[in-house]
Amino acid sequence: MFPRPHIPARAFRPLAALPPWLAHALRAQRGPVPWSAVTRGALAAGPLLLASVLAGRISLGVVAAIAAMLAGINDRPGSRRTAVKRLGAPALVGAGGLLVGTYVGDHVGAVALTAVLTGLGLLAGGMSAIGPVASGAGTQLLVASAIGAGMPVADAGWTRALAFLAGAGWLLALRLLLPTPGAMTGDFRFDGERDAVARVYDAVAELLDATGTEHATTRRAALTAALDHAQDALAGPRLRRGASSLSERRLRAQYAAALPLAEAATALAWAAEGLSERASAGPRRLAAAVRENTHTGPLPAPSRSAPALRALDDALLHAADAFDQGGGGDLHARRRGVRDLLRTGFGAGGREYGLRVALSFGVGVAVAQALYHSQWYGRHTHWYWLPATAVFLVKPDLGPLVSRVLCRAAGTVLGALLFAGFAAVLPRPEGLVALVALCGALIPVSTRHFAAQTAVVTVLVLSLVMVGGEPQASVSRIVETLLACAIVLIFGHLPMPGERGGQVRARLAAAAGAAHAYLTHVLDGSDDRAARWTLRREAYRALAEARTAIALAAHELPAVARHTEGTDEVAAVLERLVDTTTACAVHLDDTGRLTARHRERLAELLDELAAGRERVGLRAPVPHLPVAG
Repeated sequence: MFPRPHIPARAFRPLAALPPWLAHALRAQRGPVPWSAVTRGALAAGPLLLASVLAGRISLGVVAAIAAMLAGINDRPGSRRTAVKRLGAPALVGAGGLLVGTYVGDHVGAVALTAVLTGLGLLAGGMSAIGPVASGAGTQLLVASAIGAGMPVADAGWTRALAFLAGAGWLLALRLLLPTPGAMTGDFRFDGERDAVARVYDAVAELLDATGTEHATTRRAALTAALDHAQDALAGPRLRRGASSLSERRLRAQYAAALPLAEAATALAWAAEGLSERASAGPRRLAAAVRENTHTGPLPAPSRSAPALRALDDALLHAADAFDQGGGGDLHARRRGVRDLLRTGFGAGGREYGLRVALSFGVGVAVAQALYHSQWYGRHTHWYWLPATAVFLVKPDLGPLVSRVLCRAAGTVLGALLFAGFAAVLPRPEGLVALVALCGALIPVSTRHFAAQTAVVTVLVLSLVMVGGEPQASVSRIVETLLACAIVLIFGHLPMPGERGGQVRARLAAAAGAAHAYLTHVLDGSDDRAARWTLRREAYRALAEARTAIALAAHELPAVARHTEGTDEVAAVLERLVDTTTACAVHLDDTGRLTARHRERLAELLDELAAGRERVGLRAPVPHLPVAG
C-alpha cells in the first residue's frame, strides 16, 4: 500500500494542478534509509543464489531467491514478533500456492489450468480484504501458483515448496537475529516494540503542542497511527499467552499507561484551547525513558484547572507509577474470530475484491497460455510473468489502479533497459549473483515508490532467469508487462455484480459500528475503563482503515472515484463523533455529568451522520441515542 506522504508546500503545488489519479503516480514516500532492512536484503537473495550455484542446484536457488525477494517486499519497520506474522504467513501460503501450481501445471491442460488459477484468484482476492497480512498472503499465493505452473524446473513440487519456505525463512531468521544498529538499549530483541511505544508518547506530546491550532486534527491522526503501530508491535505471535520476559512486561505496561494520556490529550484537543509548553514536557520525558530504558524521574505536572487537564495530570502520575513497577498491562485489543474473518472475506468488499482479482488474474493466465501454445513470439518458458504481473497491478490495496499501471509500465521498461546494459558487461554467473544481492539491498528503499520498486524487482528477476540458464529476456518482459497493464486497465474497470465501492463502504460501516459501540458504552456510564479504552482503540483503528480505503478510491479515474464520493465527509463526521465521545468520557470521569456543549455537539454529529449515511448509501444503522444527563 502506498499512503500519501507528507509533501512540502513547494513540492505539492505542481501536483495539486494534476488530476488525482496522475498526481498519486508521481508522489513518493520520504524518510530515512532503513539500513537494517538494506543489510538484510543484501544478505538474503544473493547469498542464497550463490550457495545454490556452488551446490549445483541452481533451480532451487532461484525459487529460494524469489521467496526472499517477496519476503523483502513485506519487510517493513516494526517489531520482530510482528515480522513473524508479516513475513511468515505469506510465505506459508505462497509455498502452498507453489505446490498447487506445480502439480496442476504438470497434470492438466491449458483450459483446466486457467480455471484452477482463476479459482485461486477468487479465494486470494476475498482473503486480501481481511487486512495487510492476508493481502500479502493472497499476493504470494497467486504469484507462487503462477510460477509453479509455468517455471520449467525438474524438481518435485514439494522440493520447490521447501526451497520457497527456506528462502523466506532465511530472511525471517535475519530479521529475528540481527540487532538493529543504534538500538542496543536493554534487550535488543524488543527494539521495535520500544521504538513504537516511545513514538506514542512523542505523538501525545505533539498533539498537546498543537491543541488550539489548525494542526490538532493532523496530530490526532498521527497519534492514532502511533497507537495502532505500537499495539501491533506488542500483539504479535508468541509461544506463551503472557509476556515472557521483564523487558516485554515493562513495555506492555508502558503502552497501557499511554492510553489514558492519549485520551486526555484528545479531550484537550477537542476543547481547542491553547496549552503551555509545560503540558507536553511530561510525555516527552516518558518517551525518552522508554527509548533509554531508564526511570522517568520527576515529571512536571500540568495545571489542574479543567477536567481534561486533571485527567492529564492523573494519567502522568499513573504512567510514572507504571514505569517504576513494570508489571505488564493489557493491550486493549480484541482478537477477531474466524467468523469475523469469514464475514469480511465474503462480505460486499471481499466479493468485489475477489471477483476483480480473479477476473484479471484468470484472463492473464488465459492470454499467457494462448501466446505460449501458439508460439506467437517464440516458445519462451516464462509465460507466468504475465499473470504474476497482473496480480500486482490489480490488488486494490496496493494503490489506485491507474497509478499502479503507469508506475509498473515505467518501472519495467527502466528495469529491463538497465538489465540489458548490465547483462552485456557482467561476467556470468558471478556478476549476476552480485547484481541480485544489490537489488535485494535496494528493495527496502525502492518500496517508497511503485515504479522504483518495479524497476529493482525487474532487474532482480531477469538476473535470476539468466542465472537459471535462459537467454536475455528484457524484451519479452516489457511486452508481457504491457499486456498485463492492458488487461488490468480493461477488466479492472468493468462493472461488477453488486454496488461499486464495496470495500470502502464495508470499512466505513465497520467504523460506524465501532463508533456507535464506543459512544453507547460512554453514555451508559460504565466504570469499566479497560473496556472503554478497548472500544476507543477499535473505533480509531477502524476509522484509520476507512480513511485509507477512501483516499485510495479518491485517486482512481473519475468514472470509478465517483462511486465513493461523499464517503470522506462521513468519515470526517465519524472522527469528530469519536473525538467528542472521548471528551465526554473524560468529563464524565471528573464531574459525573455532561455539559450542554457536550450534549449539543453529540446531537449535531448524530444528525450529520444520519444524513451522511443516507447520502452515500451506507447501510450501517446509526440510531439517535439519548444524550441527556
